[in-house]
Amino acid sequence: MNEEPLDTILELDGEERFDYFLDTVIEERDIWILVNGDNRFLKIVSDDDVAYLPVWPSEAFAAHYAGDTDNLSPKRLTLPEFFNKWVPGLTKDGLDVGVFPGTDDTLWIMSPADLKKDLQDEMASL
Repeated sequence: MNEEPLDTILELDGEERFDYFLDTVIEERDIWILVNGDNRFLKIVSDDDVAYLPVWPSEAFAAHYAGDTDNLSPKRLTLPEFFNKWVPGLTKDGLDVGVFPGTDDTLWIMSPADLKKDLQDEMASL
């Protein structure tokens, strides 16, 4: 993937990035997060005090978000791993999911269970 499509996709609004995320994750069967050197995942707290795990549809987008920071690197989660381990864990910890942060201020934040349901609904419609 070269920089132009990456930048073009990142400039989409939150809803368009959400749709792109669903399509790509269904096709690739992976979700990407960022972790630090201690393998702790990136958690962001919004201005509204909503804590969430940002997720991306590919390694390239996660790496782009991390930028030049040495302490964050992309980590792949398979869909079964996300469904079976991460959704229950995030739910237990009271964390939402921020789907595909981009260059604007819009971000689709939802419960892990809702993201799982949307992904499963998309897979069922194939």
